[in-house]
Amino acid sequence: MKISAKNGLFIAAVLVVASWQISAFGQSIKNDRTQFSLNARSAYARWQAAPKKIKILDVRTQAEYIFVGHAPMAYNIPLMFLSAEFNTETKRYDMPFNMNFVAEVKAKFQENDTLFVMCRSGSRSAKSVKMLQKAGFKFVYNISDGFEGSKLIMPGSYKNGRRIINGWKNSGAPWTSKVEAEKAYIRKK
Repeated sequence: MKISAKNGLFIAAVLVVASWQISAFGQSIKNDRTQFSLNARSAYARWQAAPKKIKILDVRTQAEYIFVGHAPMAYNIPLMFLSAEFNTETKRYDMPFNMNFVAEVKAKFQENDTLFVMCRSGSRSAKSVKMLQKAGFKFVYNISDGFEGSKLIMPGSYKNGRRIINGWKNSGAPWTSKVEAEKAYIRKK
């Protein structure tokens, strides 16, 4: 059976919508995580049901938090910092770990607090959740699709490679670029 370019684009669009619908009903597109994981849509719905009980922790860099945007209720404590040093071997800027991450989270939150942790797409937040669980936090969950979500893979589309599939920003949850002093990260010298 031969598929025309037009039909191929239609099939790709159907697959994108199907993957979004799977994500929308509480299923994570990523197969990674543990029982301590939920997607952004579910995280926001749960936060709405208990905004005084659930805290949102954003572990992205300060630049991501400020310039890409963030959940208005999210506190920023970066797991890693963006270095000004470009690594010619990895072809990326270095991202050293925040050696005070766990201590800074402990200074802001109690070990019995319910924390929903997010990063860009779920990887750094998954690492953060494991570190915080190891440090004694009992109710800490990874937002598996993060703030920006997954990349659209649709070669030929001008949206190819953009993070528009799921995530906090694409799920209808509120987000802002306005920074509140009490939620912003202040690096300790």
